[in-house]
Amino acid sequence: MIRVLVAGLGNMGASHALAHHADPKANIVGLVTRSGRVDHADLASYPMFTDFGAALAATTPDLVIIATYTDTHADYAIAALEAGAHVFVEKPLAMTVADAKRVVETATRTGRKLVVGYILRHHPSWVRLIDEARALGGPYVFRLNLNQQSTGDEWETHKALMQTTSPIVDCGVHYVDVMCQITDAAPVRVHGMGLRLSDEIAPDMYNYGQFQVVFADGSVGWYEAGWGPMMSETAFFVKDIVSPNGAVSITEGNKGASSDIDGHTRVGGILVHTPSGDRSIDMPEEPGHQVLCDAEQAFMLRAITDDIDLTRHMSDAVSSLAVCLAADESIRTGQPISLEEALK
Repeated sequence: MIRVLVAGLGNMGASHALAHHADPKANIVGLVTRSGRVDHADLASYPMFTDFGAALAATTPDLVIIATYTDTHADYAIAALEAGAHVFVEKPLAMTVADAKRVVETATRTGRKLVVGYILRHHPSWVRLIDEARALGGPYVFRLNLNQQSTGDEWETHKALMQTTSPIVDCGVHYVDVMCQITDAAPVRVHGMGLRLSDEIAPDMYNYGQFQVVFADGSVGWYEAGWGPMMSETAFFVKDIVSPNGAVSITEGNKGASSDIDGHTRVGGILVHTPSGDRSIDMPEEPGHQVLCDAEQAFMLRAITDDIDLTRHMSDAVSSLAVCLAADESIRTGQPISLEEALK
């Protein structure tokens, strides 16, 4: 049985903890929260800690789940890896590309498994979307966005996230990861634009951003993300991949409200268009948020027990983060950013 320590019990951390709570192959040995309390009855019996280092030393886990704010990810992950634990870390992997590389280098040196929380990799509909796009052949045009009209507690959560991470970095890494899986080519240049649409966030932060990325094979991608009560819910969920041989699009994912977490991954239907005709693919009974978190953690356990090679997974995690951080830099400087140096 794999001994699991979970750090962070927000929306994602609690779901990951619940996944291990229900898995007979796992044994939760501790939970880490800043408050020292848990709001989920199923998790209330586990040992609680407020200090990550103390928890790591006291519980000697085989696996550490890191679902804290982004500014702690790299240090927590490296501490866990150096202590001999495997690591699952929520996206983004780190605050900087250098720190992300440092985490990957530590995982490689210690021989421990490192999985980054790209939940779409475990969603059967998104796996099918990627397979259909790859079958068309590139180069590609990627048109992807996820805007969220947030109010009340959801807006408070977004404002808290924006103390360390912009929307295009927090959400964008998911969709740049999809681009990376489809094209196989390295990203080479990014140009970003953004705007601060609220006085409730820091003067140096923006809650709306978009960027364009160019890949080495000529593929180009567009991504857009915005948070807040002012955001429109018209076309908040655009997912198109275009190639010389046709296009693949999500057709049903934009039904419902942008604040619906399950809706952020829901596909519903896929339309494959080619010059010779169209083909519709229904994706019924798609997994919800908790089922997807269960799948992520089941993969994490298999990666450990079956010694799965995660080299490409880790490389993609660094590349997708590099694109989004470069977009953030481009927004702040007003200049296109080359990625060739960052990804050496």
